[in-house]
Amino acid sequence: MIGRKHISNFGSVRSLERGLLILQTLNRRNGLKAAEVAAATSIPRPTVYRLLETLEGLGFVSRDHSSEKWRPTLQAKSLSSGFRHEDWVTQAAVPEMVRLGREILWPLDLVTFNDHQMEIRESTHNISPYSIDHGMVGVQLPVLDTAGGRAYLAFSREEERAQTLAGLRAKLGLQNPVMLQDGPLMHVLDRCRTLGVGYRKEGYRLSTQSISAPIYSGPRVLACLTVIWTSSALSFEKALDQYRDKLLATARGITDALEQLEVPD
Repeated sequence: MIGRKHISNFGSVRSLERGLLILQTLNRRNGLKAAEVAAATSIPRPTVYRLLETLEGLGFVSRDHSSEKWRPTLQAKSLSSGFRHEDWVTQAAVPEMVRLGREILWPLDLVTFNDHQMEIRESTHNISPYSIDHGMVGVQLPVLDTAGGRAYLAFSREEERAQTLAGLRAKLGLQNPVMLQDGPLMHVLDRCRTLGVGYRKEGYRLSTQSISAPIYSGPRVLACLTVIWTSSALSFEKALDQYRDKLLATARGITDALEQLEVPD
């Protein structure tokens, strides 16, 4: 916690103190709305808004497009070594997600593997006119029954995939061969590799279907980008034809952006 004592003979600068306190508060939490920042710091809300906008202008915080929450950016996190690859991919992905989302109108989710589940790190549901879901950031999804989870497994390196599947079998009590609603797991993963994307036609959500493209950091699948549509509005084959190439190109663009960054180990 930032102390309140003077930091020099000239006295502390109150706005600097408050700005650092806000940055510190955001860094401890996975994003906060401005009102939540005000409550957590006891700083008046108008002052919080002004300081957040100042920090945004300096490149230290950014506003989440889907949840209106504020988070530290890469520039802020570069002040310390305690940040993860996923933080980098979120920053690199958001502009491309918004661009593609505005083009195709269907919602997109950015998912990463976390504790035997896929976690939604970013989403365009709140800006998609076709979305029936909101507030998806932070939602955890099953690996085996979602397009993002299948993309993660299908395109991961063999040893990493084997470790992930061993963990899933132990956690879920699965027996080999693993059978899914739409066939044997290994057949599904082979189909994903043939298509170039993970896919879900049924299972997790009967009213929707989805495809998902891998995002890489070197040889490792770091995240997956998923487009979701309503199955009654669009057949799987038509959606695949219309959106697969655009989704893959967007995922490659995010991968290329990551290669330009000095991603920490």
